[in-house]
Amino acid sequence: MTKRTSAKYKIDRRMGENIWGRPKSPVNKREYGPGQHGQRRKAKISDFGLQLRAKQKLKGYYGDLTEKQFRRIYAEAERVKGDTGENLIGLLERRLDAVVYRAKFVVTMFAARQFVNHGHVTVNGQRVNIPSYRVKEGDVIEVRDRSKQMTVLLEAVQLAERDVPDYIEADHSKMKATFVRQPGLSDVPYPVMMEPNLVIEFYAQN
Repeated sequence: MTKRTSAKYKIDRRMGENIWGRPKSPVNKREYGPGQHGQRRKAKISDFGLQLRAKQKLKGYYGDLTEKQFRRIYAEAERVKGDTGENLIGLLERRLDAVVYRAKFVVTMFAARQFVNHGHVTVNGQRVNIPSYRVKEGDVIEVRDRSKQMTVLLEAVQLAERDVPDYIEADHSKMKATFVRQPGLSDVPYPVMMEPNLVIEFYAQN
C-alpha cells in the first residue's frame, strides 16, 4: 500500500487544485494549503516555483511517484525521438496502474497501484503485479476472474465523474481493456491543466 494513500488530499491542498477532479477533494471547500500556515496570503511565485509546482502536480497525479522514478521517466522521454513533453505524458500513461485507472477499474490512481500490487490484473493473460510495468499498443489488460466481483470494481465502473479516454478500449462486462495507442497531452483527460513544458524547464535548469 502506497505511503501516500492516507494523505493523498494533501497534494490537492498543497497545489490549491482538485487535480483528480474528485467530488470529495477538500479544495472544493478550502482553497488554502494544508497546515497551520496554509491560510497565509500567497506570495507571487517565481519561475522556479512555477516549474517546481508543475513537476509536483504531474508527479502527484500519478500516485505521487518518487523523485527517482519520475526523473527516470523524464530522462527516457528526453532520449526518445520527438517532443519531450508529449513523450513524458505518453510514458506516464503507459504505466499499468495508469491504464487500470483510465479503464475505470478503480476509483483513484492510488487504488490502481494497490490493485495491481495485489495481483488482480493480467496483461495478455499473464499476471503482472508491478504498477510501473509499461504496456504496449495492443496489450490486453484484464481483471483476474477471482477479482471481478470486488466491490471497488463495481463502484468504479458506475462512476459518472470521468469517462474512459479513446486511447483505451474498455469492456466492463468482461472487465477487460485494450491499450490502443500512446496518447499525447491533448488526449489525456486531466481535470486540471498539466504543464509538461515547465517540467522540462525545471530539469533543464536543475
